[in-house]
Amino acid sequence: MLKTVARTQEKDRDKIEISQYILEKVPREAEVTRIEYEGPMLAVYTKRPEILVDQSGIVAEIVGVIRKRIVIRPDPSVRISEVEAEKITRELIPSEAEITDINFDPSLGEIIIETKKPGLVIGRNGAVLQEIIKKTKWRPHVLRSPPIKSKIVTHMRHYLHSESKERERILRTVGERIFRPKIYDVGDVRMTVLGGAQEVGRSAFLVKTRESSVLLDCGIHPGTNRPFESFPRFDSPEFEIDSLDAVVISHAHLDHCGLVPFLYKYGYDGPVYCSAPTSNLMTMLQLDYLDVASKQGITPHYDQKDVRECVLHTIPLRFGVVTDIAPDIRLTLHNSGHILGGSMVHLHIGEGLHNIVYTGDYKFGRTMLLEAATTEFPRIETVITESTYSGPDDVVPSRVEAEESLTQAINQTLERKGKVLIPVPAVGRAQEIMLVIDGYMKRGLMKEAPVFIEGMISEATAIHTAYPEYLGREVRHSILHEEVNPFKSDYFTIVEHPSVRSSIIEGEPCIVLATSGMLEGGPVIEYFKNWANDERNSIIFVSYQIEGTMGRRVQKGIGEVTMIDNDGKMAALSVKMSVSSLEGFSGHSDRRQLVNYLTHLTPKPERIFVVHGEKQKTINFANFLANKAGLNTIVPGSLETFRLL
Repeated sequence: MLKTVARTQEKDRDKIEISQYILEKVPREAEVTRIEYEGPMLAVYTKRPEILVDQSGIVAEIVGVIRKRIVIRPDPSVRISEVEAEKITRELIPSEAEITDINFDPSLGEIIIETKKPGLVIGRNGAVLQEIIKKTKWRPHVLRSPPIKSKIVTHMRHYLHSESKERERILRTVGERIFRPKIYDVGDVRMTVLGGAQEVGRSAFLVKTRESSVLLDCGIHPGTNRPFESFPRFDSPEFEIDSLDAVVISHAHLDHCGLVPFLYKYGYDGPVYCSAPTSNLMTMLQLDYLDVASKQGITPHYDQKDVRECVLHTIPLRFGVVTDIAPDIRLTLHNSGHILGGSMVHLHIGEGLHNIVYTGDYKFGRTMLLEAATTEFPRIETVITESTYSGPDDVVPSRVEAEESLTQAINQTLERKGKVLIPVPAVGRAQEIMLVIDGYMKRGLMKEAPVFIEGMISEATAIHTAYPEYLGREVRHSILHEEVNPFKSDYFTIVEHPSVRSSIIEGEPCIVLATSGMLEGGPVIEYFKNWANDERNSIIFVSYQIEGTMGRRVQKGIGEVTMIDNDGKMAALSVKMSVSSLEGFSGHSDRRQLVNYLTHLTPKPERIFVVHGEKQKTINFANFLANKAGLNTIVPGSLETFRLL
């Protein structure tokens, strides 16, 4: 009790000292009303925010001294009504800017302006933005209008708006926790494996210091129905939900983020950090997980309320921005090249005491969709790397070879009047294949045929177009500067309703991209059941098939599978269709890319933990890195704890 009181008093003293310094530096005419911790930032509320926005050098000087991120917020007492603010904003912005939507975030005092031409909204040297701030007392946040509207992005914005008071509370609580005074000196850095060791699935790694506790990823295992193997080992004595400071999500695939809402169901009230695209994609996939579970008669371990709590607590970060997430830990996200918004997680502990890079899943090679994974970091001592395709035989064809193989497989199927089924994860692989099909058909290298887009792919694609700055440079340039969106190609038809499927199934030769990518549910099952026994048809796997999934069994050449037929009864289904596996499209690095990445990391790490791979692959790969590259490697097991410092 005495320790808590002393800690609170010290925190108050620190805040008072920081506040006094800020007030000394800020011009009095700015009329600062209060200074609050707001998530990982200090929010300075002022009645005349335009003064500090105009004199940005003052804020930069303050940040350099106190070493905390600062944001200037208009005080709620001076903000005009949302209706009036929208009217004035529309009057100030030239019609040529083509505003498509205006929303408000009262918790941040922001007016969010979606426009086709952001430059005209900003104005020369930010002149238009200055006028908006001056006349409305709302801080403008300008976004480029996405070519395809995303329902998830829209719903999340509306929900955050409706819950702005709760969002304010959360941000203040998070800020108070981040900037609490340290009780202990920095030291005793430990990493505990809660999932994702010697397996692909349920990734979860707990990093603890004497002061703080951070969870890296919180996924499910899609290849098993046994609860004890499906979820991270939260029964570990190292894991205490009440002492958890932060959850960091590397990317939106369910084996990395599928169980985050579960934490809120059991009392977690802290933040989730990830990139902005990951926030949207993660919400989409978690809601779909609940939907699929409901259709399969499975009781999920959380519900939509818990997903909404996750949305309220998520703090999106940009790549390269250093952010305090605990008293002794700073976080920076870097591009992983895996899927949209996929991040490598850099944790800086203490003042240069220890640095961890958690790779998540990564691709060390450019693709049509994304740039290659980042290799340079300020400092690295420990690396936690995935090893999905780390086996000696996991050397996949080049991307061009993979594209040509896909083209050949599709052409051969269409020539024999067959239909092509491509099971794809909705996020990443689907968009990559769409780019390939569009490009090759336009060049006349692939036979033209209707391409039907099924399941969540269209929504995931809309989210991709909302964040063009995260895409590879060619497609980014095409969308932003040439105003040509390959995702809206005339070749593609979105299946708006399940009732349309029967006409596609019985119709002319075509190509269908459908979820899920491992034949574990979703609309792909309907096509598979109807097309599997016709040898003219083909199924083309372009993503990793986890052991235990239906996709893995079909990929291995099983001639018969048991499925629920159209009458709801279990029946044997003969698999006569052609089966192809094109690993060159993987969002993971193959063995050569993994070795190249880990040997080109700058600076060279002291140790490498090899995780996220089948047991024998992780062991063999770790031995190879140790013997051939001289790297200090460790293959951890589930529930093992390692002292890093």
